[in-house]
Amino acid sequence: MKPDKNLQTITADCHLHSSFSGDSHTPMEDMVLSGIARGLNTMCFTEHNDFEYPIYPDLPEDTFLLDTDSYLYTLAVLKEQYADKIKLLFGVELGLQPKIASKNAVYAASYDFDFIIGSTHICHGKDPWYPGFFEGRDTESSLREYFEVTLENIRRFSGFDVYGHLDYIVRYAPEKDDGYSCKTYADILDEILKLLLAVGKGLELNTGGIKSGMRDFHPCMDILKRYRELGGEIITVGSDSHNTGDTGAHFSRAADVLRECGFRYYCVYEKRKPEFFKL
Repeated sequence: MKPDKNLQTITADCHLHSSFSGDSHTPMEDMVLSGIARGLNTMCFTEHNDFEYPIYPDLPEDTFLLDTDSYLYTLAVLKEQYADKIKLLFGVELGLQPKIASKNAVYAASYDFDFIIGSTHICHGKDPWYPGFFEGRDTESSLREYFEVTLENIRRFSGFDVYGHLDYIVRYAPEKDDGYSCKTYADILDEILKLLLAVGKGLELNTGGIKSGMRDFHPCMDILKRYRELGGEIITVGSDSHNTGDTGAHFSRAADVLRECGFRYYCVYEKRKPEFFKL
C-alpha cells in the first residue's frame, strides 16, 4: 500500500478508534500501520468512553466503558515500536451528558491525556444512531433538541479540548444532509460557538460523515465559516475511523474546505496544548 499523495498538508489524524472502542474490531497496530501507509506523521487515538450509555438489546451494558489502562499500555508499546515512523498520541472521546458532568471531570483528570474530544452521542437518553430516535417527530425538532442538549453539555462540562462532530445527528437523520441547512438552527448554533470560544475550546472537522452517505463534513461548511467569523482559530481534523480503510480519509478535501472557510492552520494537541500547522 503506497502513501496517499492526496493527503497534502494535513498529516495528522486526530480522531481514531481501535478495538478498545466498543464499536470497532480493528487492532490498534493495524490502525497504526494504515496511518503509516497513508503518509500520516501523527495519529491520535480517541477511544470512546461514554458513562451511562443507554441500554439497547443489541449491546452489552458496558460497551462504551473504556479499559483505559489496557489501552494506554498497548499504545505505549506501539509508540515505542513505531517511534521512527509516526508519532502516536493518547486521546479519548468523551460522550457528554449533563447528568454525568462530574464523572467526566474526574475521569478527564485521572490520566495524562494528550487530547480530549467532547461529543454529544446521547440526547435525553437516546442515541440518534438508532432510527427510533426520529420516530414520531419531525427532523427539525429532533435536530433542535440535539443542539440544545449540546449547549447544555458545554455549560455543564468544559474539560475537553475540542467539540467533536458538532452536527453528528445529521449523519443519522432520515434524509441525512439532504435539505439540511444549519441556518435553521442559527440561534442555538451561535450560542454553542460563542460558548466554545468563551471557554477557550476548539472545534473538530470530522470527515466521517462521508462514509455514511453525507455530502458534507461535520460540522457543515456554514458552521465552520461562522466559527471563523466569530474569531475561532482552533480546529483539529479527524477521520473518525474505526477501521484501516478510513484512516486519513478525505483529508485533501478537508484542507480545501478549511481554506475556503478562512482557516490557515489546523491544530494537533499534545499534553492538552494545541500546536498550529499551516494548511
